[in-house]
Amino acid sequence: MLGIVLRLVCSALAVWISTLIIPGISVTAESIWGTIGTLVLVALIIGVVNAVIKPIVKLVGCGLYVLTLGLIAFVVNGLLFWLVSWISGLLGIPFHVDNFWPSAILGALLVSLVSWALGLVIKDRGED
Repeated sequence: MLGIVLRLVCSALAVWISTLIIPGISVTAESIWGTIGTLVLVALIIGVVNAVIKPIVKLVGCGLYVLTLGLIAFVVNGLLFWLVSWISGLLGIPFHVDNFWPSAILGALLVSLVSWALGLVIKDRGED
């Protein structure tokens, strides 16, 4: 349980950093608690999208992954990040990604890198 919470916090921090660095990614909540709640909800949506949709896309597009030597992963991750923005809009969550290039691609890349780096620093109790 603690591991899930730590990963959620890492993802929320990564999304927050992407809103600070990349123009075109925004959280428009009116209070600090609204912003924190929005970041946590967006991190949850990212987790669900990555758990449900990403494996299907990888399976269907495995030929493209081989053909492009994995570079299609940048496009897929950007599209999934843009999908998270769309789902957030449907749910009334004040998170928005303006466009696919450069906002969604760079946002997905930055969220992935920051989550990975934070995951190296913050270990689960069960990990060695």
